Amino acid sequence: MENKPNNKRSGKWLALINIPIQMGVIIFLFSYLGDWLDENHPHPKVYYNKVLVMVGVFLALYNVIRQVNEINKDKD
Repeated sequence: MENKPNNKRSGKWLALINIPIQMGVIIFLFSYLGDWLDENHPHPKVYYNKVLVMVGVFLALYNVIRQVNEINKDKD
Protein backbone atom coordinates (compact mmCIF):
# COMPACT_ATOMS: atom_id res chain seq x y z
CA MET A 1 0.00 0.00 0.00
CA GLU A 2 1.12 3.50 -0.75
CA ASN A 3 1.02 6.40 1.71
CA LYS A 4 0.26 9.08 -0.85
CA PRO A 5 -3.15 10.04 0.61
CA ASN A 6 -1.53 10.64 4.00
CA ASN A 7 1.11 12.86 2.40
CA LYS A 8 -1.63 14.89 0.73
CA ARG A 9 -3.43 15.29 4.03
CA SER A 10 -0.30 16.41 5.85
CA GLY A 11 0.37 18.94 3.10
CA LYS A 12 -3.14 20.33 3.47
CA TRP A 13 -2.74 20.62 7.23
CA LEU A 14 0.56 22.44 6.82
CA ALA A 15 -1.07 24.87 4.43
CA LEU A 16 -3.94 25.45 6.87
CA ILE A 17 -1.54 25.99 9.78
CA ASN A 18 0.37 28.65 7.83
CA ILE A 19 -2.74 30.71 7.01
CA PRO A 20 -3.03 32.49 10.42
CA ILE A 21 0.68 33.28 10.38
CA GLN A 22 0.38 34.80 6.91
CA MET A 23 -2.67 36.81 7.97
CA GLY A 24 -0.85 38.17 11.01
CA VAL A 25 2.21 39.16 9.00
CA ILE A 26 0.17 40.92 6.31
CA ILE A 27 -1.92 42.88 8.82
CA PHE A 28 1.15 43.75 10.91
CA LEU A 29 3.07 45.06 7.89
CA PHE A 30 0.17 47.25 6.76
CA SER A 31 -0.27 48.54 10.31
CA TYR A 32 3.43 49.30 10.57
CA LEU A 33 3.34 51.16 7.25
CA GLY A 34 0.29 53.12 8.42
CA ASP A 35 2.05 54.11 11.66
CA TRP A 36 5.09 55.22 9.70
CA LEU A 37 2.96 57.31 7.33
CA ASP A 38 1.05 58.87 10.24
CA GLU A 39 4.31 59.90 11.91
CA ASN A 40 6.10 61.18 8.82
CA HIS A 41 3.20 62.65 6.83
CA PRO A 42 0.57 63.88 9.29
CA HIS A 43 -2.77 64.94 7.87
CA PRO A 44 -5.66 66.26 10.00
CA LYS A 45 -8.40 64.34 8.18
CA VAL A 46 -6.72 61.15 6.97
CA TYR A 47 -5.61 58.44 9.36
CA TYR A 48 -3.27 56.26 7.33
CA ASN A 49 -3.03 53.57 9.99
CA LYS A 50 -6.77 52.86 10.07
CA VAL A 51 -7.06 52.86 6.31
CA LEU A 52 -4.06 50.61 5.76
CA VAL A 53 -5.08 48.18 8.50
CA MET A 54 -8.45 47.73 6.77
CA VAL A 55 -6.69 47.22 3.42
CA GLY A 56 -4.42 44.66 5.11
CA VAL A 57 -7.39 42.79 6.59
CA PHE A 58 -9.17 42.62 3.23
CA LEU A 59 -5.96 41.52 1.51
CA ALA A 60 -5.38 38.84 4.16
CA LEU A 61 -8.96 37.56 3.81
CA TYR A 62 -8.60 37.46 0.02
CA ASN A 63 -5.40 35.48 0.45
CA VAL A 64 -7.13 33.00 2.80
CA ILE A 65 -10.06 32.50 0.42
CA ARG A 66 -7.68 31.99 -2.50
CA GLN A 67 -5.60 29.43 -0.59
CA VAL A 68 -8.63 27.48 0.65
CA ASN A 69 -10.01 27.35 -2.90
CA GLU A 70 -6.64 25.99 -4.09
CA ILE A 71 -6.70 23.32 -1.39
CA ASN A 72 -10.26 22.31 -2.32
CA LYS A 73 -9.36 22.26 -6.00
CA ASP A 74 -6.48 19.85 -5.32
CA LYS A 75 -8.88 17.60 -3.40
CA ASP A 76 -10.52 16.31 -6.59
